[in-house]
Amino acid sequence: MGLTQIEKFVPGARWLRGYNAQFAVADLIAGITVGLTVLPQGLAYATLAGLEPQYGLYSAFVGGLVYAFMGGCREVTIGPTALLALMTSRHTGLGGDSGPHFAILLCFLSGIVELIMAVLRLGTLVDLISLPVTVGFTSATALIIGASQLKALLGIRGGSGSGFAETIRVVVMRFTEARVPDSILGLISIAILLALRKLKDIKTSQDASKRRKVLGITLWVIATARNALLVLITSSVAYYYDRKGQRPFILTGTVKSGIPGFQLPPFSTQITGPNNTTIDLNFQDMVSELGVNIALVPVIAVLGNVAISKAFGGSGINPTKELVALSLSNVFGSFFSSIPVTGSFSRSAVNHASGVKTPIGGIYTGTLVLLALGLLTPYFQYIPKAALSAVIISAVIFMIEYEVIRPLWRCNKRELIPGAVTFVLSLIIGVELGLLAGVLADLAFVVYRTARPVLAVDVTSTSTEVQYIIIRPRHSLLYFPAVEWVRNVISKAIKRHGNIPVVLDCRIVHEFDYTAATGLGALRKELDIKKVPLVVLGASIEVHKMLKETLKSTLLEASNEEELEAVLQELCNEGKRAELREVISPLLSPSSKHQKVPISVDEE
Repeated sequence: MGLTQIEKFVPGARWLRGYNAQFAVADLIAGITVGLTVLPQGLAYATLAGLEPQYGLYSAFVGGLVYAFMGGCREVTIGPTALLALMTSRHTGLGGDSGPHFAILLCFLSGIVELIMAVLRLGTLVDLISLPVTVGFTSATALIIGASQLKALLGIRGGSGSGFAETIRVVVMRFTEARVPDSILGLISIAILLALRKLKDIKTSQDASKRRKVLGITLWVIATARNALLVLITSSVAYYYDRKGQRPFILTGTVKSGIPGFQLPPFSTQITGPNNTTIDLNFQDMVSELGVNIALVPVIAVLGNVAISKAFGGSGINPTKELVALSLSNVFGSFFSSIPVTGSFSRSAVNHASGVKTPIGGIYTGTLVLLALGLLTPYFQYIPKAALSAVIISAVIFMIEYEVIRPLWRCNKRELIPGAVTFVLSLIIGVELGLLAGVLADLAFVVYRTARPVLAVDVTSTSTEVQYIIIRPRHSLLYFPAVEWVRNVISKAIKRHGNIPVVLDCRIVHEFDYTAATGLGALRKELDIKKVPLVVLGASIEVHKMLKETLKSTLLEASNEEELEAVLQELCNEGKRAELREVISPLLSPSSKHQKVPISVDEE
């Protein structure tokens, strides 16, 4: 079986063609660089998901391995993200061992749903989510994630809130309980991370000296690995104080060492009930608890992954194959205790900037994560929670895409409404319902535009001064919701401009459904009673066929402006002949020829 045959089953095999030592070195450098980014992020995102830190690392190696064989975009890196971690956190606070069990099962079911979407080729469903809705959703999510990290950033223990407003309220009420060392460490960490992030914007010209180029590369490495450097430095400080018997910071705590074992996802679990009682949940109960997130998490994961793939891979990316790669990453990841994963835009950008050549770089990233699980976990316990919160906050603040508001306000204020609905409701009632409300608002506007198409109404004349009303639809389709609207517009135009011919310009209309055609027939009957001709201009073959089959009678048509002028001139001539007949006919009738005119005689 040749390589091309293998590629049908393993798309990633195409990267092996022409793979050489230069590609291997580039992938190794990029893989290690991404690994230094994902290690602190994985620990932080697991904490955000309400789980022990090691679960973030469990989620950071399988996706890279699977995508190396199944993926189609070399820059994409699969792993935990802040958004999916936040959505997972809604099911990890029921006590007992249920937290990891729910997260792992959600990962498995997300993969199954994504696989079903791939089989049914439903990847295009993400097109129903417009850019304003996406912006509103991600911006609200960023604020929710940032708010959820304020307690850890300030060293406030307990009293967690269940939503954005509740979390802010708890932080404000318990602000006096903030720990000074944690607060200082957290705020300084954010400032350092934001400052180091700007280092990557320093460009080195091609004709710069060798020393200047080395300095530029060094600054880029520092900016890229800033999260790992921050965690390393703050952990070293915490370790120093711990050796002296002091603990000024709240630390992450023990991180389980070792590579997770291969096992089936949990299909049953136990939660803590009232009075610390234990309640057993079967698979159906767990699915009921996960609820709408079983469908929503995959949709969000696909939305992010396809967007990243298109951003770096262009139009050559196959959404269905990307769905398969993502689904297998989640399914196989669940066998290694992974939480839901998808492509990470920040890590994919790092991968791209590192000069990655193929998705094989993900294998090196996964290997580095496995080495960290085997060797470094004893030292992870010294990572201050404030530092991890700083990592999350400094990452998500750039998810707030406020810059799109200005062009939308200038160009199309209507598009701001679905985005605003999504943003506000996501903060008030939750991201799931907020996203759903935004999509429904967008669909409502689509339906409204279909039911109320924009119609330009003008009165013009032919070269022979024959006046007519021309109706120009601004959309390429006319469907049944628009029937009454079109009839009302034409009726109002006739009342305003008189009983002159009406021309429906169909040159940009490519679709006409049966109900709309029937409505047009009823309109023509109304116009016939008023003796107003209706002419269809420039109808396509499909529209012409629909109108002929529906109206079952001769339809006045013109394919271009010249034919229209001829038709209108003929209608004008017929109208004049009809008027002449109305005048002459009474004079030529038999009764008028033999009618005797009475003569009155005056009698004396």
